[in-house]
Amino acid sequence: MTTVLIADDQPLQRFGSRMLLESQDDMTVVGEAANGSEAVRMAAELSPDVVLMDIRMPGLDGIEATRRITAAGDRTRILIVTTFDLDEYAYAGLRAGASGFLVKDAQPEELLAGIRAVATGDAVVAPSLTRRLLDAYVHHLPAGPDTETGTREDARLASLTDREREILTVIGQGWTNTEIATRLHLAESTVKTHVGRILAKTGSRDRIQAVILAYDTKLVQPS
Repeated sequence: MTTVLIADDQPLQRFGSRMLLESQDDMTVVGEAANGSEAVRMAAELSPDVVLMDIRMPGLDGIEATRRITAAGDRTRILIVTTFDLDEYAYAGLRAGASGFLVKDAQPEELLAGIRAVATGDAVVAPSLTRRLLDAYVHHLPAGPDTETGTREDARLASLTDREREILTVIGQGWTNTEIATRLHLAESTVKTHVGRILAKTGSRDRIQAVILAYDTKLVQPS
């Protein structure tokens, strides 16, 4: 059973999401938050598998709430809900630690599939789309604290083998496992093993965060 916390300042939106999620045999809504502060508090108390996070909420917004929840180091994953698929809010949400984002006009089955994917550790947004986001906004938004110092990422990269560093670089370029296997002449199972080790060594929550890491450490430059 996947447990979900809904964070949205619109009661009707929360009601609709709850009705959809609770119609599923494998999902249950454990709480509703009307703002970011409530979302952070309830995530700490309830430890849901997934937080369905709105961006624009009064007081603490969804970006900062995402940052605080993921910084706590719990297993909870964040699925951002945004108005446009390529805007600064989606970019900021991914940098804050979200595992993906969906647009508010997504079909119900897309929302359900997204929640299931995030709950099992997959990223909802394709790495290639993440790269488009980073290319579009990396010069326009303030750098995160890790980007400013470079210390944290450099330390993470130090534990990687040459092959793992190479694979992290092409992950940052948006390559899929199949593309990596084909172009680097590796078995796809070997690629999956390398990717798993890269995520573990760098502390990346998922492939999305690995793409961001590749940018922050300058393994990949904006195109």
